[in-house]
Formats: sequence, structure tokens, C-alpha cells
Amino acid sequence: MSWDTHEEEVRSHVETRSEGDVRIVVMAGEFDMDTVAELRIAMDPRASGVARFVLDVAGVTFIDSTALSVLLQPAMERPVILAGTVPPRLARILEITGADLAFATAPGVTEATTMVVPPRSG
Repeated sequence: MSWDTHEEEVRSHVETRSEGDVRIVVMAGEFDMDTVAELRIAMDPRASGVARFVLDVAGVTFIDSTALSVLLQPAMERPVILAGTVPPRLARILEITGADLAFATAPGVTEATTMVVPPRSG
């Protein structure tokens, strides 16, 4: 007997959890226009009851402009904090695009959930 299996390779994975008014989003894999749907839901800029987003991006291997846009949208109105070690490829993309200026950084998720983040100016 043969089983019909789903052959599409899973290229990205997103996990979310909340700690009070903080939404923690753990990202792993490749994020592009074909794999961004789950991330878009997790990073909904209209999410009620969310004061800040904490992103654990240590497992990100690739990100394109579509996914970067998804990460930037909530950063317009509330803090988005990159927690832990930012992979070199992601750090380079953030630096090249200037998007690194939109995110605060913290050594880990625990620190990111409680750190004081200055309000965004103008």
C-alpha cells in the first residue's frame, strides 16, 4: 500500500505566544512572498491587546522584501524588538535597507519583553 504524501517542502515556520500584552513570534526558515502568510497573521499591525512584538529571528535563513515589509508594518505604531542573535544574512539585509533603525534589539526574549523602548519620533 502506498500513501499519498504532501511533497511540498516546509520552508518556513512561525510560532506565536503571548505574555501579557507582548506577542512573541519565533521565526525559522525562509520567508518570501510564497511563505509569508503565517507571518502576516502573527505580525498583524491591527492586533488588539498587543503593546509590542518580540521577534526571535535566530532561525531565519532568508528574508525577502515582502517578508521585511510584514515585519516593518507594526513597527510604525509600536515597538518591534529583535531578540537574541540576528543571523548575519538577516542583519546585512536590515542594514542595507535601513530597516535596522526600525527595530530595537535585546539579548534574548526575556529581556525584550520587559525592556524600556523609547517612543518613536515623528
